[in-house]
Amino acid sequence: MNKKIKEINKMIFGKADKPRPKINMMTKGPSRKQIIVSMSMNNANKFMLVSSKHVVNLNCSLRSTKTDLMVDFIHIDYRGLIVTSNRVAFQLEINIISKYVKNYNNINTSDIQNAHLP
Repeated sequence: MNKKIKEINKMIFGKADKPRPKINMMTKGPSRKQIIVSMSMNNANKFMLVSSKHVVNLNCSLRSTKTDLMVDFIHIDYRGLIVTSNRVAFQLEINIISKYVKNYNNINTSDIQNAHLP
């Protein structure tokens, strides 16, 4: 019993004999928690200039509809914008995200296609 406690203390404080196992999460393809908004790279770059503001605004829009979906981050891919969320989105939530992106003033809205899951 005493030996097991010492072993746990060594692991916690970094003095273990064996290296700590690390969780390595990788997905082979796109995750179902991602929402793809297809658009040109020019529009995607303009949208990404203030991406942190967009994450906050998207979360406020989603919260106002009483949904528990939260946007974690937005990044650019060859397909357009990739919006990553905490769970798989329903169609209503995808429509809210799509409308938000289309209503952004600084981009060409005719180039944007509807958002969809991968």
